[in-house]
Amino acid sequence: MSAGRERFEGLVRQSSGQVLASLIAHLGDFDLAEEALADAWLLAAENWPRSGFPDNPEAWLFTVAKRRAIDRIRRERQRDDRQVSAQVLLDLRTDDAATELDAELEARDRSGIGDERLRLIFTCCHPALALDAQIALTLKAVGGLTTDELARAFLVPSATIAQRVVRAKRKIRAAGIPYRIPLGHELPDRLRSVMRVVYLVFNEGYAATAGDDLIRLKLADEAIRLGTLLVELMPDEPEVAGLTALMLLHHARRDARVDEAGDLVLLEHQDRSRWHRDEIDRATALLDRAVRRRRRGSYQIQAAIAAVHDAAPTFADTDWIEILALYHALTALDPSPVVALNRCVAVSFVDGPSAALAALDDLDLPNHHLLWASRADFLRNLGRADEAVTAYRTALDLAVLPSEQRFLAKRLDELGAGPS
Repeated sequence: MSAGRERFEGLVRQSSGQVLASLIAHLGDFDLAEEALADAWLLAAENWPRSGFPDNPEAWLFTVAKRRAIDRIRRERQRDDRQVSAQVLLDLRTDDAATELDAELEARDRSGIGDERLRLIFTCCHPALALDAQIALTLKAVGGLTTDELARAFLVPSATIAQRVVRAKRKIRAAGIPYRIPLGHELPDRLRSVMRVVYLVFNEGYAATAGDDLIRLKLADEAIRLGTLLVELMPDEPEVAGLTALMLLHHARRDARVDEAGDLVLLEHQDRSRWHRDEIDRATALLDRAVRRRRRGSYQIQAAIAAVHDAAPTFADTDWIEILALYHALTALDPSPVVALNRCVAVSFVDGPSAALAALDDLDLPNHHLLWASRADFLRNLGRADEAVTAYRTALDLAVLPSEQRFLAKRLDELGAGPS
């Protein structure tokens, strides 16, 4: 792939969410905004490789997409449901001053709690929408995830995700759901969904479900930025602070999580001098503030587990007894299979691999590659190499991300076995 093509695809990933949020703010219509942005990207694909990339790609895309939307509405203004939007759009300035448009976008980026992405998330998380539709629509509109990426994240067919998104947009239009941050008394009803959405965006950046790269920094940074805005909006909500602390504690290790070849580096082998201590300190302060409010929640406990890892000078110094105690608390509060799987890892360090293997047998995650990878690790530590090879191969068959596939292939090589 050429350098120009790589840069273009990178801009598609980085810019789509911001520009789409700005367009929806202007148009009040998800479908029209998506159609206009798609037109702008097609024009960019034709022009940028030939004429060069603009200094501000987002401003260029926003300008072109807005004008395409205006043209589209002009052509269809005989339709009653577009009359009001057409009048609003035609009243907007349409001058060609690039600096003025750049300033307009900069003002949006710096608009504090009125940030358009945050408003878009709250719109997508309206209680009139089903929870799975809220999350799918927000990750698509704000995070820029494709339908296939969302399908992998939800473990459902792509067609199911597409239907959820279409139904959610129709519901927003039919119910007249406003594009705004809800009033104070409405905020708590939306908070759980909003936090879950933000964390899913972070997870897609922290451990991407598609592509060659394990980490997609833009998405992780965006999730942390949105989490920070939520903290400003709801400073008395400890779970909001816990969520943001959790993301920061994980993200602080980003430079040590992959090697020069882009392959996964386990926590025990990471160079801890490359961890971002300023982010760890910021996260710890947020977590302390949340804990003092004495309203325990899942995100706070997960952040506390991450904080124990980040506080250890070396992997050998990790306080696994404290981590296992925190996992017991988390399991009681949020008894999900993935939490139970992570608890099994802590059990292996406290009670040994045999106890961890027994705990693993109680889990119902037959198609989760990390369960099979964990099983393989426990079996290898017990000296049951042949069984470990079988488990590693199953994990390899289930893994999607190339970096994880390479890691599992290396595990098999260490046991003197090929991938198949």
